[in-house]
Amino acid sequence: MNTLFDKIWDAHVVTTVTDGPTQLYIDRLYCHEVTSPQAFDGMRARGIKCFRPEKIYCMPDHNTPTHDQDKPIEDPISKAQVDALEKNAKEFGLTHYGMLNKRNGIIHVVGPERGLTLPGMTIVCGDSHTSTHGAMGAIAFGIGTSEVEMVMASQCILQSRPKTMRITVNGELEQGVTAKDMALYMMSKLTTAGATGYFIEYAGEAVRALSMEGRLTLCNLSIEMGARGGMIAPDETTFEYIKGRENTPKGEEWDKALAYWKTLKTDDDATFDKEIEYKAADIEPMITYGTNPGMGMGITQHIPTTDGMSETEKTTFLKSLEYMGFEPGECLLGKKVDYVFLGACTNGRIEDFRAFTSLVKGHKKADNIVAWLVPGSWMVDEQIREEGLDKVLAEAGFEIRQPGCSACLAMNDDKVPAGKYAVSTSNRNFEGRQGPGSRTLLASPLVAAAAAITGVITDPRTLL
Repeated sequence: MNTLFDKIWDAHVVTTVTDGPTQLYIDRLYCHEVTSPQAFDGMRARGIKCFRPEKIYCMPDHNTPTHDQDKPIEDPISKAQVDALEKNAKEFGLTHYGMLNKRNGIIHVVGPERGLTLPGMTIVCGDSHTSTHGAMGAIAFGIGTSEVEMVMASQCILQSRPKTMRITVNGELEQGVTAKDMALYMMSKLTTAGATGYFIEYAGEAVRALSMEGRLTLCNLSIEMGARGGMIAPDETTFEYIKGRENTPKGEEWDKALAYWKTLKTDDDATFDKEIEYKAADIEPMITYGTNPGMGMGITQHIPTTDGMSETEKTTFLKSLEYMGFEPGECLLGKKVDYVFLGACTNGRIEDFRAFTSLVKGHKKADNIVAWLVPGSWMVDEQIREEGLDKVLAEAGFEIRQPGCSACLAMNDDKVPAGKYAVSTSNRNFEGRQGPGSRTLLASPLVAAAAAITGVITDPRTLL
């Protein structure tokens, strides 16, 4: 009996090397500007073309500015990378969604919303957060630049088969608790290395109850637990989301695809290498206090003390707190913050903007807060305007920026200054991740919204 992972993996095996890796067929390669230039150079040096160019989609996202996208990019490195992607895509005959193209955005937001990511697929990209696409019932994982070249050349990749883990979350999430909180909670329990070597399947009542956007957020953060990827079995929520989108099957093809997608679930008596269970009722809005995504706690809790830690653990822990300017045992409620970032491939979808707007409606942005609200794609931007969210946000003192990875990582203009605190809906809080010396507190769109209007770390449930 097979798991969902087994079914998709086995259907894509081309050959297996004895005591070696598997040659796995890849259905979709996504390319962005940061990890693809050397791969294209390698192809050029060998004088070869892409084996299946129609399976490859390119778009810039990491280096794109989130304002004045109609003007040349000022940063020379960012400009060079964005220009190179356009040139390479043209030379190799690949689909390219450039800046200001209505199909452009963060690659992990665009793939699902444009119907390019479908159940049962194998998907790779030179980006660790490729795990996002697993929410659609696909095997999706990040790869290195040499592997990007391998897929371009052969539409296959050499991979060792990961172990499987199922994380089940039963019960119902309380009001104000989101998929982001669920993921941060798992990381706080598992640590950032707890799922190393595994591919996770998320299951249980709380997971099934998530919207497609929530599932994409949850799978996005799998990599932060050390996992190779994360996935959720496709169901009516998935099919409803996919139906009628740009690149999805239509008519008879849809019926045929749907019949297959309905088989993509773990068999009742299938076994996983590891099983973990959590209760939804135990999860409250979360916030991180340290310098890795596993250093998180419920927003009403206190930062742990060093009691029971080994000397090595204590040293690392205290170094992290020193960087953040926090003390062991401290409560973060009421702590002043400087920046709020809503966006990234973690929380840059329409549902995230709806959640943020629902909380700030009727309030005003706090004077001490610089807020960056960045849609994950032009489609999200369009939805924001169609639903009138932009007007509600403007009234509260917020403006919408143009799509891109923005302040998730310091590769574009949106950098948090040294020493400043940012409540961020992105996925990583390492030292300098959002700018040299910046201090990042990872949280959900609701926690970000609460901080944006109060100017301090606030439990969003007090405002709901």
